[in-house]
Amino acid sequence: MLARIARRLASVLAPPERGYLPLLVQDRVVGWVTPARARRLEGWPEVFHVAPNRIECAPSLATSATRTAAFADVARTLAEENALTAWRDERYAVTGRPGEEPLFEIERAAARYFGVLTFAAHANGVVSDRQGWLMWLARRSPTKPIDPGLLDNLVGGGIAAGATPATTLIKEAWEEAGIDVPAARASGQVHICRDQPDGLQRETIYVHDLWLPPDFVPANRDGEAVDHRLCAADDIIAVLATDEITADASLVVVDFLIRQGNLPAHDPSFPALESLRHRSTSFAAPR
Repeated sequence: MLARIARRLASVLAPPERGYLPLLVQDRVVGWVTPARARRLEGWPEVFHVAPNRIECAPSLATSATRTAAFADVARTLAEENALTAWRDERYAVTGRPGEEPLFEIERAAARYFGVLTFAAHANGVVSDRQGWLMWLARRSPTKPIDPGLLDNLVGGGIAAGATPATTLIKEAWEEAGIDVPAARASGQVHICRDQPDGLQRETIYVHDLWLPPDFVPANRDGEAVDHRLCAADDIIAVLATDEITADASLVVVDFLIRQGNLPAHDPSFPALESLRHRSTSFAAPR
């Protein structure tokens, strides 16, 4: 079973193979864009200077506010051209490195188009039982713009501009599962860097474990989850070998299983799964 999981995750989380051009703001690389998308950005010479090997944000856009406004106008047009996923009306902060002051903010739907680094907070919703533990999974609504209808972590969401992992978790726990002020344990980070149809996904996920009372039943409040499933460890492992669960949630759950000792370290596929936990979002564009 571990071999099947390792093969699946190696495929869905494979590093990018397409060529990308770096997107620079004030000489700092903040994103990565495919050549085809770079050619479209040539249509905004007041915003982008597109060269054969890079894209630079125009020096005249000298502040975070002016860059945010310019990227908003570009994103609106791209959305009208159906070049983005569904508009979220939510912004992500874009930085050169984690912890720096934002260089600008960008509509969430455009984040992968520009290959900017994004952040999310997820929580494994778990319940203790006599055999060890059970885990709640949520099924995403079929109307979600990304991964519709797939199983997911009980709680998870992107960290919007101005928010933190903690505030995001509180918001998402209430909206997605009816949990008021979750007592979640921060359990580290996992990272994703992969090609997707809407661009480059570069994301750091802040992982949490949320231990729930035995009588807890999730109650979705925002319509983004349509069903919930309470699974034993063997059931979770079986699900991970299928395409029924999102790649993001798969990585978060594998991290939990390794930390809990539910995956045998002597299995030949264990090192491949362990290595997935230690990838980074650093990126060298394929040639």
